[in-house]
Amino acid sequence: MPRLLLIDDDPALCRALRLSLGQAGYTVIEAENGRQGLKAVAAQPPDLVITDIVMAETDGVEVICAIRKSFRGIPIIAVSGGGRIAADDYLRLAKALGAAEVLMKPIDIEVLLAAVARLLGPAAAQGTPMPRE
Repeated sequence: MPRLLLIDDDPALCRALRLSLGQAGYTVIEAENGRQGLKAVAAQPPDLVITDIVMAETDGVEVICAIRKSFRGIPIIAVSGGGRIAADDYLRLAKALGAAEVLMKPIDIEVLLAAVARLLGPAAAQGTPMPRE
């Protein structure tokens, strides 16, 4: 079963996404900020990372840069609802830094599930192990 790492500082959103992704056949590991997320990646690299951009401790931009530096093969989906600048500006930056997909909050779960399936391949949600690069 593919392992997804969800990094977001909104507990309600994490809970909702964990339930939806779990029902779709994914194992979801959560981190409440980028620092914890990077520790989780280093301890056991996931098959895919979903990260918020605007977070207090180690933001999503730093997460994307660190993962691209040390774990190039892990696909990243960046999400943002905005902050000091508009969400689409954050997401353009995330895409330029190496996020494979970018989604604006509020997240449409069907769009997220489609993006995860695209990045992991069609057999991913059915529990077939994904090859590592």
